[in-house]
Amino acid sequence: MIAAVSVVVGFGALSVAGTDTDAGSGAGLRTPTPSATASAPALPSGELQTRAPGVDRAVADLASLPVKGRAPKTGYARARFGKAWDDAVDVQFGRNGCRTREDILRRDLTAITVHADGCRVLAGTLADPYTGTIIPFTRGEDTSARVQIDHVVALSDAWQKGAAGLTATERIAFANDPRNLQAVSGTVNQRKSDGDAATWLPPNKAYRCTYVSRQIEVKKSYGLWVTPAERDAMRRVLASC
Repeated sequence: MIAAVSVVVGFGALSVAGTDTDAGSGAGLRTPTPSATASAPALPSGELQTRAPGVDRAVADLASLPVKGRAPKTGYARARFGKAWDDAVDVQFGRNGCRTREDILRRDLTAITVHADGCRVLAGTLADPYTGTIIPFTRGEDTSARVQIDHVVALSDAWQKGAAGLTATERIAFANDPRNLQAVSGTVNQRKSDGDAATWLPPNKAYRCTYVSRQIEVKKSYGLWVTPAERDAMRRVLASC
């Protein structure tokens, strides 16, 4: 019999998020506090999106990123980024004995039920930012995959844009950085695969400003570059914020 405790509120979501299909279960740098923009353009009637905080900073950071072609995928393997969901040290969770996946589930889900071990999330509710839908989560062999943890900047995309030159320690930090992790719909996560902003954006248009801003912050933090097409796609999204 599984012992569990109910938790009403999960961790607060990050303000700034490829792909990992591990349905089982972060080191990172301190997340800057974005400043709100003073004014925003009028939005069409019925549009729920508001100007995302930190857009001006994202625009400036994007302009500072190197622009290069995509390097070969040669040598890429998930193992290059360490053991999946390593309990790495980071400023948000620390080495708390829980897998990074569980940390993110506790952060992003609400009305959660946690195992007596204090780590494993047994049930909860996800307000999926990628689709704008509500997804109930129940831990189980046939149900856990409904909610997956997305690497906002995909691991293989990062590998082809500078991560191949990072140290092993830096790549482990990248793979477990809470800024680069987001609980999302498993179906949509599979569709994204390792796409960058030029090839994939969240179906929920109201989240695209935040999504692209997170990608830019992560790439800047780890010294990664963008392709010309990726840069242009990011510029278009930020221009609409």
